Amino acid sequence: MKELKKGDTLIIWRLDRLGRSLRNLIDIVEQLQKRGVGFRSINDGGIDTTTASGEMIFNIFGTLAQFERRLIQERTQAGLTVARARGRKGGRPKISTDDPKVQIARKMSKNMNINIGEICSTLKVSRASYYRYLTITE
Repeated sequence: MKELKKGDTLIIWRLDRLGRSLRNLIDIVEQLQKRGVGFRSINDGGIDTTTASGEMIFNIFGTLAQFERRLIQERTQAGLTVARARGRKGGRPKISTDDPKVQIARKMSKNMNINIGEICSTLKVSRASYYRYLTITE
């Protein structure tokens, strides 16, 4: 965006790749217009804001893209609510201090002759998991 100069045209694949909301898209396109930079979207009907009709189409498609995003958010929230009502929780199950890998990791960490890389490869866990095991409390 910083590299664009007057007379250039910013070409994107889809409107939702440029901004997160309609307001954000409009602000970006207005900034580009003030700098004399054109704007085109390949996948959204070939929107070209250098023309009046292209600008109108941009606003319509931007509104539709935001509408679609909102529908997806609403459906996702509704699905999560239904899942919670059925007793389902998201995410990974909690690891307890009784887990054998946690106990072994703690014992091995006390041995100063074994480095962290060897512990991780022995337990077949990442460094992040190893450090997580050391901080698990009930």
